[in-house]
Amino acid sequence: MKQKTALLLGLLFLTIGAIAAIIIIANYSAILHKAENYVSKNYLLKSFDEKLLSDYYLPEQYDLDVLHYTIQLDLFPEQKSIRGKITIKSLLKKASNEVYLNFYDNLEIEKVLLNNNSINFKRDKFHLKLFSSSLLKDTITIYIEYSGKPKSLGFGSFEFGEESGKSVIYTLNEPVFASTWLPCNDLPTDKAYTDLFITNDTPNVSVSNGILIDQSVNGSRKTFHWRTLYPISTYLIAIYSAPYKSFTDKFITENGKVLPLVYYVTPEKLKNAKIDFEEHPQYLNFFTKTFGEYPFIKEKYGVAEFLWNYGAMEHQTITGIGSKFITGKKFFSDMLVHELAHQWWGDAVTPKTWDDIWLNEGFATYSEALYWENYAGKDALISTMQSFSGNFDSGTLYHPFDNIFNRMVYDKGAWVLHMLRGEVGDSAFFHILKTYYYEYRYKNASTRDFEDVCEKISGKNLDYFFYQWIYKGVGIPNIVYKWGISSADSKYLIWVKISQIQKSFSIFKFPLVIRFYFDENNFNDEKFYITTRDTVVQFKAPQYVKNIRLNPENWLLAVIKQEKQK
Repeated sequence: MKQKTALLLGLLFLTIGAIAAIIIIANYSAILHKAENYVSKNYLLKSFDEKLLSDYYLPEQYDLDVLHYTIQLDLFPEQKSIRGKITIKSLLKKASNEVYLNFYDNLEIEKVLLNNNSINFKRDKFHLKLFSSSLLKDTITIYIEYSGKPKSLGFGSFEFGEESGKSVIYTLNEPVFASTWLPCNDLPTDKAYTDLFITNDTPNVSVSNGILIDQSVNGSRKTFHWRTLYPISTYLIAIYSAPYKSFTDKFITENGKVLPLVYYVTPEKLKNAKIDFEEHPQYLNFFTKTFGEYPFIKEKYGVAEFLWNYGAMEHQTITGIGSKFITGKKFFSDMLVHELAHQWWGDAVTPKTWDDIWLNEGFATYSEALYWENYAGKDALISTMQSFSGNFDSGTLYHPFDNIFNRMVYDKGAWVLHMLRGEVGDSAFFHILKTYYYEYRYKNASTRDFEDVCEKISGKNLDYFFYQWIYKGVGIPNIVYKWGISSADSKYLIWVKISQIQKSFSIFKFPLVIRFYFDENNFNDEKFYITTRDTVVQFKAPQYVKNIRLNPENWLLAVIKQEKQK
C-alpha cells in the first residue's frame, strides 16, 4: 500500500518553478517521492490498535486451514447494502467440536450450515463461533447466508461511493477488515483459493482478483465470476464495481509467456489513465529480471480506479489507485511501481504476522529506488534514498506496535535493504532477493526467515545487523567527526575520530566509507568498520589530503556532522 495526498502537489510544482525541470532530469525519483507528501496511515487507521490484534485473532483460528472460498455477493448501491452467500471448504488440523471464523457483527446472519447440517452458533464483535454436536475431523464445509449494510472501518473496508452521479464501490481490507463484509479466517497465513461472483446493476463492471471466468446478465443485473489460480490472503481479496471503461496491454516474458494487463477506470479518467499506465511493461521487465517471474503469470495484472484519496493498494493481481492520482502527467509513476512490486513482496511472499509488515512495505519502497536506479543511474538511487531519510525514533521496525503503517515501516524498511546491499555486496544481495522470493512464493515469511536466507547466501553472520536495524534498534546513528593530518615515512597519515552521540540506541555497528580528497576530482574511497561509540581510524595517503567526506554515496542511514574546530 502506498499512501499519499495530492493537496500540495500543485503548490509544490508552482513554487519550484523552472528549477524543477533541471532537478527532474538529474534526480527524477527524488522529485516524485517528495511530491507525494506522505500522510501517516495511522492517522487514517483510527479503528486499529495493537489491542485489536490481540482480540481479533483467537488461538483456535490457527487450527483451521481454509482451502477454498466460494463467495456470491450481491451489491445494492442505492440501499448501500449487500447480500452474501459463502461456502468455505476447510481442513481441521486437529479434531474439534467448534470452528472459529472472523466476522464482524454488523451484518445479519440468515443461515448457517456445517457439512450440510444446521448448527448452533454464537457471535461477538469480531467472531462467528460454530458448534457441532459431533466431533469434526479432516475436511469440513461451512455455508453461510448473510445481508445488511457493511461497516467501513480501517482505510474503508467496504465503501459505497459516488463519482459524477454514478455508483463506485470498492473494498480495502488491510490489515484486519475483510470480515466486515466476508466471513473468513482472516489470518494472513491462511491463504486459500477463491471463486468470487459479484452481481450489480448492469451498467457496472465488477472486478476482482485472478481471471475472469464468465459474465452473465439476468434482467437488470449482471454477474461477473472471478477465480484465483493461486492462493490468496483474505486481506488481499478485492471488489471494485463501477461503470468502468477498460483497456488492455500485455507483457511478454523472456520465455514467451504472455501476461494480460487490464485497466479499469471511469470514463472521465480514460485518456489520462492510458498515459499514466503505459509504462507497466517496462516496470514488469525490470522486476522480472531482478526478482523473478511475475508470481501470477497465469492470471493477469491490472489496475482499477477507486475513490480512496490517500494513494493505492496492492490487491493481488488488481491494484486499486485513487482517482486523484490519475493525472495524465505521470506524476505518480512511483506509486504504480510500488504497488506492482508488492505483487512479489506482500502478495506472493506474505508476512507471517503484522509484526513483519516491513517485509511488505520496506521491500516495495526499496523497489522504487531500484527501479529508478535502473532507469536513470546511480544519482537517481542516491537521491531517492535521500528522500526516504528520517530519524525514525518512533519505535522498532519489527513489531512497530500501533504504528504498522507509519513512515518508518516504509522508509526505514527501504533503508535496511539498502544497507544490507552495502553490507553484502550487489551480487549476494540480488541473489538473496531471488532466493527469498522463490523459496517463499505463495507462502508466508517472517523476518527470521529472511535473515536466514541472507546469511545462507552471503556467508555472513548478520545477527547484529538485524538486531540494531530491525529488532531492537530505535532511531539512527547520529555521528560527529573531526580529522587531522600528520606526516609519516614520506606519506601523510590521516586520522578521523568518529563519535556516535545518539541517545536512542547505544552502539550501532556499520561499514563506513570515507572519501579522501587530494583535489576536487581526485580522491580515494576507504571502507572502515565502526564497532564502538568512539572510534579513531587512520589512512596513509600518498598525497596531501585537502578534505574528507563521510558516507559519500549514501550507503549508511545516519546524521553526520563535522565537529566544529575550537
